[in-house]
Amino acid sequence: MQDASAAVVVLAAPQSSPKDQEIMISSTHRARPEGAGVGILGTGSCLPATRVSNEEVERSVRQEEGWVRQRIGVLERRFVSDDETGFDLAVGAVRQALEASGVDPLQIGAVVLATSTADLPIPGIGSRVQGAVGASNAMAFDVNAACAGFLVGCEVGRGFLTADPGMEAVLVVASDTYSRVLDPADRRTYPLFGDGAGAVVLGRVPASEGMLGSQVYTDGTLAHFVTGGPGLPVPAAGSANTDHYLKMSGRDVADLVRLEFPRLVNDALKESGLTIDQIDHLVCHQANPHLITSCAERAGFRPEQIVLTGDLLGNTGAASIPIGLDIAARDGRIRPGDNILMITFGAGMTWGRAMMRWSKAGCRTAEAVPA
Repeated sequence: MQDASAAVVVLAAPQSSPKDQEIMISSTHRARPEGAGVGILGTGSCLPATRVSNEEVERSVRQEEGWVRQRIGVLERRFVSDDETGFDLAVGAVRQALEASGVDPLQIGAVVLATSTADLPIPGIGSRVQGAVGASNAMAFDVNAACAGFLVGCEVGRGFLTADPGMEAVLVVASDTYSRVLDPADRRTYPLFGDGAGAVVLGRVPASEGMLGSQVYTDGTLAHFVTGGPGLPVPAAGSANTDHYLKMSGRDVADLVRLEFPRLVNDALKESGLTIDQIDHLVCHQANPHLITSCAERAGFRPEQIVLTGDLLGNTGAASIPIGLDIAARDGRIRPGDNILMITFGAGMTWGRAMMRWSKAGCRTAEAVPA
């Protein structure tokens, strides 16, 4: 296994920076190791049935009709019902991914579950998913990098497969139910988010395919940009305490995205030797459809290169990227040999990118797009 090289870099923040001071960034970089590649063998996704319209949201946050679409570009989103959980969504996505990949659950060596909205603190969703799908030979655990969790999970899974020649495949799952931690009166968060889960099966692919390179950054001094979840002690049932609601400094987050997005694109192109025109698909965390689309177009991407799901699903947290991959694979947009750039931003703050060349195995997903 080629060891990831970690470096701490101090960057002088330009005027467009989210804050007027130096930003301390911890960066972990992983280039392609020698030998076989690690790629996606199959994808899956699972969405709640309940659609929540902009009209409902606008009434809740006391805004005029059309405000949500005009401001952020979301048309609707899905929320779990009272009897649905993030675990349920995760299991649905995993079963699709396993079927698409043709991998037997007993061949799975690890289940990496990305979430920041776990149903319970203990046990983790990952271990429950492992049991539910019969992956009895796999270790299982959760990771929490908020909306950046899927990319972090892929880094972990890729590391396992690179380090252990005996491991055949890894499940990377992302499941978030942000509707459970949203304040229905908060116009900064309630219109943005939706619930959903996505999953991929990682495995070995020809050396010219799979993950070509990646990099993940964290700056913990920006942790206050996005916070949420019950603190300790947990408020009593019926309490008026609202500390558990998700809170987000939207302007600071947007400034960070605008600052770092072009650097992530440029670094990915430099590392891979590709040009913008050679990127077939840009699959981003769906922080805000208008924001992501504007950043992508300013970086030089054409609309047809951008895989957008946030307009119909909202920001599905860590599940945004795997849901996007699954939908684009199943509707035939993603084909063998396509170059895919993934970009993500999450609380922490954590952000990163990964370049991948789609393998033939990953295209065994010709069923209909999830309803």
